[in-house]
Amino acid sequence: MSTLEFNQLLVSNAEFLKPFAITLTRDNEAAKDLFQETLFRALSNKDKYHVGTNIKAWLYTIMRNIFINNYRRKAKQQTIFDSTPNEFLLNSSPSVVVSNPAESNLRLKDIQLAIHNLPEIFRNPFLLYFDGYKYHEIADMLEEPLGTIKSRIHFARKLLKEQLQKVELN
Repeated sequence: MSTLEFNQLLVSNAEFLKPFAITLTRDNEAAKDLFQETLFRALSNKDKYHVGTNIKAWLYTIMRNIFINNYRRKAKQQTIFDSTPNEFLLNSSPSVVVSNPAESNLRLKDIQLAIHNLPEIFRNPFLLYFDGYKYHEIADMLEEPLGTIKSRIHFARKLLKEQLQKVELN
């Protein structure tokens, strides 16, 4: 099919697209833009049109795809701006938090007691880890395999957690 024949076929079958564009967009100006974009895409992709194919269905598909792609693009770009002043968030909490050093000291004593009550096999690696040593440094100091040190520190944490939860319940 020659370019001239395709153009004539396109022009003779393009008018039915206008009501479809209005149905999709519900806006006359947007419908005109969609109609023009559809005709442009049809002209630029005339090599993809096969003779004998329903031209109306082909144009409908182009228009529908353009509309869907534009809709998705707008949905991604849509940003909600909050221009309300945020002053109402200042001092909105009626309760004031006051630190209680006595309570903190009691909690610290519970933690120290729980660490002291750990079996020595778990306590020593845990205290070294707590002091900032790395696993491999602790393994070298205690002359134990690295996996053993990791395991003992894990179990020490687990035992401490259980002991401290028991203290909280009492």
